Amino acid sequence: MCLAVPGRVLSVDEDNLLRLAKVDFAGVVKSIALAYVPEAKVGDYVIVHVGVALSRLDEAEAMRTLDEIRQIAQLMDDGAD
Repeated sequence: MCLAVPGRVLSVDEDNLLRLAKVDFAGVVKSIALAYVPEAKVGDYVIVHVGVALSRLDEAEAMRTLDEIRQIAQLMDDGAD
Protein backbone atom coordinates (compact mmCIF):
# COMPACT_ATOMS: atom_id res chain seq x y z
CA MET A 1 0.00 0.00 0.00
CA CYS A 2 1.22 3.50 -0.80
CA LEU A 3 0.47 6.55 1.27
CA ALA A 4 0.81 10.18 0.28
CA VAL A 5 0.74 12.70 3.13
CA PRO A 6 -0.03 16.43 3.12
CA GLY A 7 2.58 18.88 4.37
CA ARG A 8 3.03 22.65 4.42
CA VAL A 9 5.81 24.27 2.39
CA LEU A 10 8.09 26.27 4.69
CA SER A 11 10.74 27.36 2.18
CA VAL A 12 11.73 26.79 -1.43
CA ASP A 13 15.31 26.43 -2.66
CA GLU A 14 15.53 27.73 -6.22
CA ASP A 15 19.33 27.39 -6.42
CA ASN A 16 19.45 23.66 -7.09
CA LEU A 17 18.98 22.02 -10.47
CA LEU A 18 16.21 20.08 -8.75
CA ARG A 19 13.78 22.54 -7.11
CA LEU A 20 13.51 21.54 -3.43
CA ALA A 21 11.37 22.66 -0.51
CA LYS A 22 11.43 22.26 3.24
CA VAL A 23 8.03 20.80 4.08
CA ASP A 24 6.50 20.50 7.56
CA PHE A 25 4.62 17.31 8.42
CA ALA A 26 3.15 18.06 11.87
CA GLY A 27 6.51 19.16 13.25
CA VAL A 28 8.73 16.87 11.17
CA VAL A 29 10.50 18.88 8.45
CA LYS A 30 11.81 17.10 5.35
CA SER A 31 13.44 18.16 2.10
CA ILE A 32 11.00 17.46 -0.74
CA ALA A 33 11.38 17.61 -4.53
CA LEU A 34 8.96 19.98 -6.30
CA ALA A 35 9.59 18.78 -9.87
CA TYR A 36 5.94 17.74 -10.37
CA VAL A 37 4.57 20.86 -8.66
CA PRO A 38 6.58 23.80 -10.04
CA GLU A 39 3.88 26.28 -9.00
CA ALA A 40 4.20 25.38 -5.27
CA LYS A 41 5.22 28.26 -3.04
CA VAL A 42 5.78 28.97 0.65
CA GLY A 43 2.56 28.45 2.61
CA ASP A 44 1.05 25.97 0.14
CA TYR A 45 0.06 22.46 1.15
CA VAL A 46 1.34 19.64 -1.02
CA ILE A 47 0.68 15.90 -1.12
CA VAL A 48 3.99 14.05 -0.78
CA HIS A 49 4.95 10.46 -1.56
CA VAL A 50 8.50 9.12 -1.23
CA GLY A 51 10.06 12.58 -1.01
CA VAL A 52 8.27 14.03 -4.05
CA ALA A 53 5.38 16.51 -4.00
CA LEU A 54 2.69 15.16 -6.32
CA SER A 55 0.10 17.95 -6.18
CA ARG A 56 -1.07 21.03 -4.30
CA LEU A 57 -4.19 21.07 -2.18
CA ASP A 58 -6.04 23.71 -0.21
CA GLU A 59 -5.59 24.12 3.53
CA ALA A 60 -9.08 22.83 4.39
CA GLU A 61 -8.51 19.57 2.50
CA ALA A 62 -5.05 19.19 4.08
CA MET A 63 -6.55 19.64 7.56
CA ARG A 64 -9.31 17.08 6.85
CA THR A 65 -6.75 14.56 5.61
CA LEU A 66 -4.43 15.09 8.59
CA ASP A 67 -7.38 14.75 10.98
CA GLU A 68 -8.37 11.44 9.35
CA ILE A 69 -4.78 10.18 9.66
CA ARG A 70 -4.80 11.13 13.38
CA GLN A 71 -8.11 9.28 13.86
CA ILE A 72 -6.72 6.15 12.20
CA ALA A 73 -3.60 6.33 14.39
CA GLN A 74 -5.78 6.69 17.50
CA LEU A 75 -7.88 3.67 16.51
CA MET A 76 -4.72 1.64 15.98
CA ASP A 77 -3.38 2.74 19.39
CA ASP A 78 -6.68 1.89 21.09
CA GLY A 79 -6.73 -1.53 19.43
CA ALA A 80 -3.20 -2.32 20.62
CA ASP A 81 -4.32 -2.37 24.28
